[in-house]
Amino acid sequence: MSSDELKIILNELKNQRKAEILSGYFKTKKGEYGEGDTFLGLTVPQQRIIAKEYWNKLNFDALRNLLSEDIHEYRLVALLIMVLQYEKSKKEIDFQKKMIEFYLSQTSRINNWDLVDTSCYKILGHYCFHQKREDLLYDLADSDNLWEKRIAVVSTMYYIKQNSLEIVPEIVLNNLNHSHDLMHKANGWMLREMGKKDDQKLIQFLDEYTLQMPRTTLRYAVEKIDPVLKDYYMKLK
Repeated sequence: MSSDELKIILNELKNQRKAEILSGYFKTKKGEYGEGDTFLGLTVPQQRIIAKEYWNKLNFDALRNLLSEDIHEYRLVALLIMVLQYEKSKKEIDFQKKMIEFYLSQTSRINNWDLVDTSCYKILGHYCFHQKREDLLYDLADSDNLWEKRIAVVSTMYYIKQNSLEIVPEIVLNNLNHSHDLMHKANGWMLREMGKKDDQKLIQFLDEYTLQMPRTTLRYAVEKIDPVLKDYYMKLK
């Protein structure tokens, strides 16, 4: 199946009113983080259905073509397909390695928070955990690119799901005081998820770094802890 054939299927579901709403939601005006994105107006469930139907019909060239487009849904469907291809590869290490190489080659096109969050930990996080390639995450965390930094921190979600928490504070600290609120939110989100697994590990982090972290990060991090402790840490800021 060609990328053009899939584009036709996606375009048949176009909803102009929804597209206008999404353009505002994903901050596409000049100077905003989503500048340049355009939308067809598809819902995420619609895109997941299409990805599930065609996941085994597109090769890397077709996926590359979809990812090169400014239409947001083309890129998201491509990434959803990549997740399915990776997950269904089971223990085919050679294919998984090729997928990781392809994924990392396309980070400039994985350039909005939903594109990052729906794909990175299921592909890159899984691979780094099982192949002990944490160096890939540290390299992304050191990048100058906002989206690569977010890929690094959100990929630790897979580690959290495996109860392997040591990497989480290390990656978070790498960009704790990043200037963009999308990093503040991602860092706080991962700290919160870490705290669900080990509340003492979160408390230890908060005791050391509350005064240094952005308020948004703190607000996300303490969302699920004991209300008394939550109030205590928030008042410190």
